[in-house]
This record gives sequence, structure tokens and C-alpha cells, in this order.
Amino acid sequence: MIMKRIESVNDFVIKFANVNGTGSASANNLFAKALFRMGIPVSPKNIFPSNIQGLPTWYEVRVNDKGYLGRRGGIDIALSVNPQSMAQDIREVLPGGYFIYDDTKPLDLRLHRDDISIIGVPLTRICNEQYDDPRQRQLFKNVIYVGALAALLDMDFKVLTGLVEDQFKGKKNLVLPNIHALELGHQYVRNHLECPIGIRVEKSDKVGDKILLDGNTALGLGALYGGATVAAWYPITPSTSVVDAFEKYAKRVRIDPGTGRCNYAIVQAEDELAAIGMAIGASWNGARSFTATSGPGVSLMSEFLGLAYFAEIPTVLFNVQRAGPSTGMPTRTQQSDILSCAYASHGDTKQVLLFPSTPRECFDFGALSFDLAERLQTPIILMSDLDLGMNDNMSEPLAWDDERKYDRGKVLTAEQLEEGVEFGRYLDVDGDAICYRTYPGTHPTKGAFFTRGTSRNEYAIYTEKGEEYEANMLRLLRKWDTINEYVPAPIIVDCGAETDTAVLYFGTSEEAAREALDYLSAEGVHLNAMRVRAFPFNKEVQEFIERHKQVFVIEQNRDAQLRTLLMAEFEFGPDKLKSVLCFDGTPISARNIRKQIKTHLNSDNVLPLHRNTALLRAGESR
Repeated sequence: MIMKRIESVNDFVIKFANVNGTGSASANNLFAKALFRMGIPVSPKNIFPSNIQGLPTWYEVRVNDKGYLGRRGGIDIALSVNPQSMAQDIREVLPGGYFIYDDTKPLDLRLHRDDISIIGVPLTRICNEQYDDPRQRQLFKNVIYVGALAALLDMDFKVLTGLVEDQFKGKKNLVLPNIHALELGHQYVRNHLECPIGIRVEKSDKVGDKILLDGNTALGLGALYGGATVAAWYPITPSTSVVDAFEKYAKRVRIDPGTGRCNYAIVQAEDELAAIGMAIGASWNGARSFTATSGPGVSLMSEFLGLAYFAEIPTVLFNVQRAGPSTGMPTRTQQSDILSCAYASHGDTKQVLLFPSTPRECFDFGALSFDLAERLQTPIILMSDLDLGMNDNMSEPLAWDDERKYDRGKVLTAEQLEEGVEFGRYLDVDGDAICYRTYPGTHPTKGAFFTRGTSRNEYAIYTEKGEEYEANMLRLLRKWDTINEYVPAPIIVDCGAETDTAVLYFGTSEEAAREALDYLSAEGVHLNAMRVRAFPFNKEVQEFIERHKQVFVIEQNRDAQLRTLLMAEFEFGPDKLKSVLCFDGTPISARNIRKQIKTHLNSDNVLPLHRNTALLRAGESR
């Protein structure tokens, strides 16, 4: 049987297999950015362990001229320089694909496959011949294989060298050695191997004005543009770089040029509980403040979130989700904090959630969070995840309207208090269940109140009278209806055909879902789609679900948390909402979504889909 090679132009998935701590991520990122500069849409995913160094790490790049940016599933090219993972790496290559490895040592015969192309490049031997320093050998090996790939894929070599020059601008001592390493790999392949292979790249114009940006940087910028002046935090993967980004840009624009005084404050607290307490205190005093964390931090913060909800103190929390529970897999992605955040804290609480899907939305929603928090006088929890937060994502450019005014909400001034305006901190004057507040020190004798997390009446006076507690709780429930009017509306995509079936997704599931829907449409399976962008769910979400016989809810957790939330809020039955799940710590793939939906549509529907997810995914090329 003759092997049929995978052949394509600007359409493939490549996976790099490295050893963590060897500097490989920079070289792999160089490869992805070079393709991006060539006008080719790319989606890089860094899959790394939680230890500092030594364990296997992978870097997957989706290349697709059609602009699909989610994980496709399956590997066309594997480049393996890690003996620890080589057996796994070669197994993952699709039939007809390509396995590139360091053949300084011969490939174990037990790993050989007849249905793929195996390409050896003596990376270690080249390094040993060129470099005496062990660290240089380690670092430049990665750059050498990027140069080799450039020849194998017929990349524009000048794009790579231009990137190196830009990256190390002003550091000539770094530019020339890196370009030399690229040339070593490129020349070896040109001189010793047949190239290009069946998969190649060529310049395109499919990127447009898109940028490559990670969501955490976008969140930090969003907080800055949103008027935040205080950040209180405790380091935790994968949210640490949110505050790092905020600090980086605050140093540029929030320092008084005359006095050198910082017009911002960043406090690293002793733990997550203290961090959110500081953020709440700063917000109560009139500053726009925030904290950033991940799932374990949210668990610690839940009591304070209850305080902020009940005392109605504006609070912004950026939750960059990771795999849980407990410490879980700190460097793997999931969407598994939905329920813990929606009902954070004890008692009857409901927290506002925002679900961005791109860096641009991280920026927009990051800034919007502060307006919403102050307008609605409640915590706003922005739900990102590791995939969006720490990976470069293609995104619309960030934009800001300099005429935009911050919405500080219902805040009484000293003049209004002096004029005799009746003030009750928890008194609903306007009928929207949002009460007026004051900043501490606004007036010497008027407008003061005592903030507490215990029961009180409309005038913030302590009480344990059941009817007064009940009245306040009912007002908070009415405020929830008001909140519906302010949070971002869902986005609906009509398939253009008659159908009683739909899909619903949120956050980083969007791109893989979009590609899966195109697959299904080509096979005659037509589904309408909705991307939910916030909780509370507005009437559009309810109406969309009601007009379909069944709706597949795509999410990246084990227990179908968004589905559970929809059922709780709208009282839909389990037959209405069907789960499509992924919870292995990697971003959900288009092929996985397609397979689960088709399996269900072709089944007798005896068992709920989410109970059989593991079976459905058996043998799936992820």
C-alpha cells in the first residue's frame, strides 16, 4: 500500500515537543509570529507543565487560511526534540503526516511508522560542532529547528530574520548569533533533504489588521483604560500577568511627570482573601480597584464576595480559569468556575459574570467591568481562562473612544446632600432597586453610613427584623432584573436554513464551535448558534432556547456547569439542553465538537449526553 502524504498550503497543525525550561517557547513563538507576518492566520497554544523545568512541554500551532482559530484536532506535523515524549508524539501524527526529530541518535525501531514521513535533522550534532557552551547548545538548538522548518515548509526566510532583528533591536550581540542559528538549520535541510515537503506555506493576505495579543495583557490594559487606580492581588497561575501588564502600562501613563508621583497603587497581599478585601475597601472609598485570580483564589474570596454583594460595594474580579478542583492542573485550561462564581458566597447570592472570547473583548469587558460595578453597585466577575489569558490570540485591534465618560453610578455629591436630599443607603428611590451612595468624607455631617455584612434596614441601621431583611433581599432580586438591561447581550448566528436544533457556547469555545458548525453544515446538519456573553441571562437567551427543540451546550468542564445554570435560571428540562464537553485541560477542538453532536444526533437518546462524554471521545483525535 502506497502512503498518501498530507498535502496542503497554509492549512495544517504542527506540534512542537520540547523539554520545559529550555527556552523552546520563544523559538516556537518566533515560528508562529513569522507565519502571522506572512499574512497567514495562526493560533498558537502553549501546553506546559506546572513545574519549572525538566518535564515535557508542547506548543501547538494551528495554521489556517480560512481564519479558523480554534483547535482543529489531530496533528499533521510533529517536531520532537524530547526523548521522554517521543513515543506519544509519533503516535499523535495523523496518517500521511510528518514526524521531524533529532536524528543525532537513530530512531527506536519500535517507534517506526510506515504511514507517515519520518524526517531526521541532527540538531544535537550541529550544536556540538558549532557551540562549546552547554547553555548555548540548549538554546540555539531550538532556533536551528525553526530554520530547518523554514526550508521544509518553504517559508520566507527573510521574515524570520526580520523578526529576530525586531525582537533584539539594539542588541547586535544577540541578533547575529540567532540569525546564524536559523541559517544552520535552513542550510542543512536545503543541502541534505528533499524540500519542501507536502505541506508548505506561502504569503497571504488573510490577517488584515488583526493583531496577536494575549488576553491577560488586554485585561491589564482594559483595567487601565477603565480608570482603575488600585490593584490588590496574590500571585497565582494563570492570572499573575494581568497585574504585571497593568503595572507595566501604569508606569508609562500614571506617573506625574512633574513630581514623579505614582497615581496608582499595586499591593501584593499576603493571600487572596486579603487581596479582595483591599480591593473592596478601595472601591468603598471611591477608587476604581480590582483583583485578579484563578479558581482556588475565588474559593478563598467567596466570603468577601458575599459581603460586597450584600453591602452593595462595587468590586471587579478578573478570574482566569484553570483546571480544578483544589489546585488541579495549574497550567491547563478549563471553564470550570461558572457555578462557583455565579453563586459565590453562602446564602442567597447572585454574581454578575462576563464571558469574553477574544483579547479585544478582554479589553472592552475589562474596562466595562468598572462602569458596571459602579452603576450596579455589585461585584463584577470577568471569566477568562488560561487559553485566552496566556496564549497569543488573533484579535481585532484594541480601540478606545477618548470622549467616553466613566459611569460612576448613583453617587450623591456634597451639594445634593446640602440641599436636603433624603439619603438612605439602601432606599430604592427610583424604582430600579439601585440605591444612592456616598463616598466617605463627602460632607462633614450628612451622607454617612455604616457598611456591614449583617442585616440592616433601608437607612443602613442594624436590624434583625425578619420583614426588613426580607424586603432588602427582595430588592436585591429586583435589582437582578435591572442588571439584565446593562450586561452585554448574546450574539446569535442564524444558519440560514430551517432547523429546530441549535448550539450555545461562551468564551474560548467560540472558534472551535464555529469551525465545527461549518463541518456539520457541509454534511447537511444545520444548527443555529448563540454565544452567551454574560450572566444574568437576558430574555434573548431564554427565547432562543425556547424556539428550538434541543440545544447543545458546549463547555469545557466535566459537570456541564453552564447547562446547569441555564436549567436553574429558566427551569428548562434536561431533554431540552444537551451537553458537549471537554475537560482534559486542553482547549476543545472542532473535531471533538462535531463528533459529539453527530454521535448524539445518530443515537437513540436514551442516556444524557454529558454522562457518556468519555465514551464519545474514545479514539478521538484531539
